[in-house]
Amino acid sequence: MRSGFILTRQSKDLGFSSLIELWVSTDLGPTLLQIPEQKSVYFINTSFEAQVKQLAKQCNIPCETKSLPLKTFQLEATTACYFHTRKHASDFETVLIDHSIPIYESDIRLVDRYLMERFIQGQIEFDGVEEQVHGFTKVGNAQCRAAKEYSPRLTVVSLDIECSAKGVLYSVGLDSKLDSRVIMIGEVQPKQDTPIQWVENERALLVALINWFSQFDPDIIVGWNVIGFDMRLLVQRAEQNKLRLTLGRGKQACFYRQSNQSQQGFITIPGRVVIDGIDGLKSATYSFDSWSLESVSQELLHEGKAIHNVQDRMEEINHMFHHDKPALAKYNLQDCVLVNKIFEKTHLLDYLIQRSKLTGLALDRIGGSVAAFSNLYLPRLHRGGYVAPNLTPNDWIASPGGFVMDSSPGLYDSVLVLDFKSLYPAIIRSFLIDPMGLIEGLKLEIGNEPDQAVPGFRKAQFHREKHFLPNLIEELWQARDKAKKDKEVAFSQAIKIIMNSFYGVLGSSGCRFFDTRLASSITLRGHEIMKTTRKLIEEQGYEVIYGDTDSTFVSLKNECSQQQADRIGNALTKHINGWWTQHLTEEYNLTSLLELEYETHFSRFFMPTIRGSETGSKKRYAGLITEGSDSRIVFKGLESARSDWTELARDFQAHLYKLIFDGSDPTQFIVDTVEQVENGELDNKLVYRKRLRRRLHEYQKNIPPQVRAARLADEINQQLGRPLQYQNRGRISYMMTIIGPEPLEYVKNKIDYEHYIDKQIKPIADAILPFVGLKFDDINAPQLGLF
Repeated sequence: MRSGFILTRQSKDLGFSSLIELWVSTDLGPTLLQIPEQKSVYFINTSFEAQVKQLAKQCNIPCETKSLPLKTFQLEATTACYFHTRKHASDFETVLIDHSIPIYESDIRLVDRYLMERFIQGQIEFDGVEEQVHGFTKVGNAQCRAAKEYSPRLTVVSLDIECSAKGVLYSVGLDSKLDSRVIMIGEVQPKQDTPIQWVENERALLVALINWFSQFDPDIIVGWNVIGFDMRLLVQRAEQNKLRLTLGRGKQACFYRQSNQSQQGFITIPGRVVIDGIDGLKSATYSFDSWSLESVSQELLHEGKAIHNVQDRMEEINHMFHHDKPALAKYNLQDCVLVNKIFEKTHLLDYLIQRSKLTGLALDRIGGSVAAFSNLYLPRLHRGGYVAPNLTPNDWIASPGGFVMDSSPGLYDSVLVLDFKSLYPAIIRSFLIDPMGLIEGLKLEIGNEPDQAVPGFRKAQFHREKHFLPNLIEELWQARDKAKKDKEVAFSQAIKIIMNSFYGVLGSSGCRFFDTRLASSITLRGHEIMKTTRKLIEEQGYEVIYGDTDSTFVSLKNECSQQQADRIGNALTKHINGWWTQHLTEEYNLTSLLELEYETHFSRFFMPTIRGSETGSKKRYAGLITEGSDSRIVFKGLESARSDWTELARDFQAHLYKLIFDGSDPTQFIVDTVEQVENGELDNKLVYRKRLRRRLHEYQKNIPPQVRAARLADEINQQLGRPLQYQNRGRISYMMTIIGPEPLEYVKNKIDYEHYIDKQIKPIADAILPFVGLKFDDINAPQLGLF
């Protein structure tokens, strides 16, 4: 048996049977595994078996049925329906739906079922008839099983295209440790710093690109919006040039498709994985104010592109192509290099590899929390004697969200933050919450064996022995502790995201295992735990001023040194963890895996009110952390932490809070800031940057400032003969002028300074000043002279 790592997976019908093809990275190079004669399968209630056989006969669709020892969640017997081709399975599914016959697990793809039922998650062992083909190994009649540990060494190329506004290709940049170059249309020019391969036309460019992939044979293609833009355009231009874009291994062509609903693009290149940097970073829970390559590279790498404005960039690219092609080549390759640096900086590919090893998700899978859960849970569920339920109908009952406590607004000395470590996974483990465990637990009620069940919420109860999810989470938990100990950051992050997603999956109607009793038994137990923890803390003489999902904010009522705060925080967590251990043993005969941790000591802390009210706000606060001689302020939900406020607001708030936390008088700072705004000294900080969440024409009744600015920008673009920028969502930068919002690139009128004082500075000041006995209007009132 040889080992490898799965790159791409496909299945196809060949005549009267289905073939699975897996492209695998191995120590001996790329390998194609061919697994023939694989049957598609889904399940029906056994009570419909005779009718199903009759329908198959009438429709002349070959369908083999077999009764199995598997039940539905309604405890009904099931029969499996097997098909030699995927088309037969799909065609017959339509027939059964038309006859109102329930079908289970028909949405599981043939190749995904093959892998999950063998517990193959990224890593694979295989055997079969090997044949050396040009550039790779082909293994026929492959026999596959899960591999214990295999770490692939994948080769990566960063790809970026430059083109005209109409999509005609100018050049393709390729940056890899294998080779870096720009393939450029044009006549050979004197040697430049950038390696350029000159070609005479667009067709020749595409042929050169195909040859490059054949020669250097990378496993991974990365880029920025590389699927929805670069790959889509390459496929379109190949079709325009009547050329098969055979970038795949084995000279297989690319296939691009687009979802009708989401407009999301997908690319299939057999043997190669295409990973978009934006989607990859989002799946790893990164978040940026703007997802442009310029913004992300500036934030992560502190370097970026030479051209910033989209409009200028298009004009500049056109100018360089016609007048300075070496400059365009340098610019093209720079984009490729930036993307590679971002992947290296964030260890993104390592993260995606580890995610695949943990869940079986393909490297390029976007999101995938539900699919990850299904991959892990379905094969175990089958071995437990059940088939998975179908998606919940539209009349599903929502489950309560996380616990959020009413806050006590004020300015405090010494506030501790105590967090439950992975609260929801800990609840699942401690209270044995599990989809199959719920079904088995409810059966005990019928059999009058209540001692075997653990009570949940909304009439749920869970079997103490028959469950899978608590054990799955325990395995992940232990793996994460080891990863953290070994400082394997990408592995630890992958486990954390997957483990924490399990509650979200069970609480989502998009998951086949959704049941309000499951999700509620997690969230409502969380509510109970947080409320009880508050009571336990206040019994020790401290004040809980806020709580949110798994965090409790504790006022120590006096100013404490870091040493004193640490002693109190550690004593509180020890006391509370001990109480929960004893309580779960005595009340439920369960082992508590709840673990409260002492997270942070804020030497100064501010909890604001809801604007215009005396009620404390939620999910909004600021706190000063002092570490020796250094200090920093943490903002949560306030203007400093929000991208839709101006730089003026963020800077003003940060400095104002620092003064107040330090015990300094902020009056002169406020006066000076207002004066600087009015004098035009801070104009560069007055730009709003906001996202257009809908298409421009969809805004009908309420027209917010960013939409007005975007419409004005595109009116001017149209007048100037430039492409429209803002019709289909996007981000807009604008300033408020005396006639209203104007796009940053087309500001013509005077800036409305009073707007910025009233709408940006004043609300920030008025949130905190009353707590130190001041008012913004008093400070900002015109100073009357003596005469």
